[in-house]
Amino acid sequence: MTQSAQIGDGTRAVRAGLPEALKNEPTLPGPVFAAHFHLPGDVSGPYTYGRDDNPTWTHLERAIGELEAPGQEDVDTLVFASGMAAISAVLFSQLKAGDVVVLPSDGYQVFPLVREQLTAFGIEVRTAPTGGDAQLDVLDGAKLLWIETPSNPGLDVCDVRRLAEAAHTRGALVAVDNTLATPLGQRPLELGADFSVASGTKQLTGHGDILLGYVTCRDAELTASVRGWRKIVGAIPGPMEAWLAHRSLATLQLRAERQNANALALALALRDRDDIEGLRYPGLPDDPSHKIAAQQMRRFGCVVSFTLPTRARAERFMEALTLVDDATSFGGVRSTAERRRRWGGDDVPEGFIRFSAGAEDPDDLVADVLRALDEAAV
Repeated sequence: MTQSAQIGDGTRAVRAGLPEALKNEPTLPGPVFAAHFHLPGDVSGPYTYGRDDNPTWTHLERAIGELEAPGQEDVDTLVFASGMAAISAVLFSQLKAGDVVVLPSDGYQVFPLVREQLTAFGIEVRTAPTGGDAQLDVLDGAKLLWIETPSNPGLDVCDVRRLAEAAHTRGALVAVDNTLATPLGQRPLELGADFSVASGTKQLTGHGDILLGYVTCRDAELTASVRGWRKIVGAIPGPMEAWLAHRSLATLQLRAERQNANALALALALRDRDDIEGLRYPGLPDDPSHKIAAQQMRRFGCVVSFTLPTRARAERFMEALTLVDDATSFGGVRSTAERRRRWGGDDVPEGFIRFSAGAEDPDDLVADVLRALDEAAV
């Protein structure tokens, strides 16, 4: 059931991907645990073997497609076992030896490993930071431009429309990592991207208990190539994970509204503190990325980043928090934060904190953070 482009985000999230209502059948059918299906005679129909397709995936894929591109009948979504599985599927299905790809130099910390593998396959990798649309300078001759906006963890934003137009003029495809924004914050296909890719592990499903990824695409041939890659490598989600993800979508708008409001409240509370540097949140009117973000985003996400003077200060801050879990990833209903440099993969200061606002009462959350900062300063 495809939802109209005119209904609200909350209504769409609640209804997305549900099958036609049938008497005595559940509104959201339970997960289908099947490796094979009845298949007499000639091979036909959508479901033949569990690595190729699954009815539970189909409901979820339709739901995500309705969120990413409301009212667009020509859009297809493919779900994967993780966000990295989805990213890899686009990169390795579209690129071959001799091709050029442009990646963000300030993107997700696994990209250095991705770059090594691409280079080993004979693919030239160019990088540039997200801010200032710097990727424009290295686009000539590229087969694929990969955009991550807002970037993780620095929260820089680039102009997707501008970059997509420039890339297409040069004959390049465009993929946008939409993980941090979610479809409720940003719709890359509407901004000109060929692929919208995301980790559903984070705010999309929002409870920190599912690994999931997806690719949404409007071009049938491009979709077929990504689908073929999924089949070859078997990067498929389990039916239970797909069903839980679909169930979680129903509360996406409710969660996003509260979490994003909490992120803004926290950013406003931190703005005038002299013990914090480099505060970033695209929703702040004075954030360097706010002008561009406001032009292409409908919501600004639940992640705030800032830097404390030293590693020791940051670690004391993390230990002093009581309502915030020290954990990686982001987007869950329970607030999390971490000293990001501990992983070693991000080019950030030792005291850099990536903070993911949850759905707690805003006054409680802000008070806990301010108290922890004061205690860490002693």
